[in-house]
Amino acid sequence: MQNVLILYYSRHGSTKKLAQAMARGVEQQGLEARIRTVPSIPDYLSTQSAVPQSGAPYVSEEDLVSCAALALGSPTRFGNMAAPLKHFLDSTSSSWLKGALIDKPACVFTSSSSLHGGQESTLISMMLPLLHHGMVMCGIPYSEPALHDTKSGGSPYGATHVAKNNDARLTDDEITLANAQGVRLAALAKKLAGQSE
Repeated sequence: MQNVLILYYSRHGSTKKLAQAMARGVEQQGLEARIRTVPSIPDYLSTQSAVPQSGAPYVSEEDLVSCAALALGSPTRFGNMAAPLKHFLDSTSSSWLKGALIDKPACVFTSSSSLHGGQESTLISMMLPLLHHGMVMCGIPYSEPALHDTKSGGSPYGATHVAKNNDARLTDDEITLANAQGVRLAALAKKLAGQSE
């Protein structure tokens, strides 16, 4: 079975919840959602366990190479992706040299503590290495009604969450949009693989 890699970093749980909502959308399309994370501190700075004690397993480059599609999520860090996720992406040169991700669909998602906390620039910053890998970017079209109605997170660039006061609870619109993005990403993966919906 094809899998969609949902790779995220989450400090307070908001980005993790978006990843889980996206996974439900992927699974509605009949594909496996493979949820993975990255260590909170790069290995060379840490003595932490090679396997997390709870939550999603750490990602491997094989997870990346073998996926049919990728959803990449990070909290905003000064309008950019978090360093642990960037550290992993910076280590994927061998996949880039082989062209392992060329023509695979990808999408991005993020969470910030305020409405204007750099969500769109963070989403764009996550797209850049994926475009260098030759991936096909998948956003959220305005045919999704929640994109018009949301008073919280949501963007045509990707699913988002506004975590006021570190509140990890997603709004209904945020859940709907993350789910819709997962559905769309998986459907696109199937089409690019020559499968029918």
